[in-house]
Amino acid sequence: MNNQHDCKQLEELIVAGFGGQGVLSLGMTLAYAGMVEGKEISWMPSYGPEMRGGTANCITIISDNKISSPIIANFDSAIVLNQPSMDKFAPRVKPGGLLLYESGNIFKPSTRTDIEIIGIPASTEALLMKNAKIMNMIILGAYLELKPVVKNESILEALKKVLPEKYHHLLPINLQALEKGEALVKELKMVNA
Repeated sequence: MNNQHDCKQLEELIVAGFGGQGVLSLGMTLAYAGMVEGKEISWMPSYGPEMRGGTANCITIISDNKISSPIIANFDSAIVLNQPSMDKFAPRVKPGGLLLYESGNIFKPSTRTDIEIIGIPASTEALLMKNAKIMNMIILGAYLELKPVVKNESILEALKKVLPEKYHHLLPINLQALEKGEALVKELKMVNA
């Protein structure tokens, strides 16, 4: 029953990187999307005193059942956007879990063999799309292609809540970014098939 392709009922995710990379908004958007779908969610941010440039991370839990604790030591998945976060959180992904990372910012990915490790050039793609701020949505799209815990339509609904109204004109590019992330993972899977 619980093979890799079945969506399980509980996903415990850590998103980590530098402040200013959209770490917290990525986790919050995912949490809101879970709420849109009627799931139980938990979103717990943590950041250094120097926000931009300092490290930031958040734990996002999406579950079909009540969540016992928002504080967890090990994760089903990790999305890491910088080297310090790779060094800190890669060892804490559960065996059989997923480690998704931004390949332009990380030069020494984890060498673990008991987890799936995938690098996505999200920063480069965001620049090609002429908007550096959508890097986090590209990586989120890649994550959702690998672990479809919520639907893209729910992410769009969530973005309407996360983004201030004056930025709602950016919803289309955020959707394009999600789709770009999906496409990058599909390309990688074809190359590695």
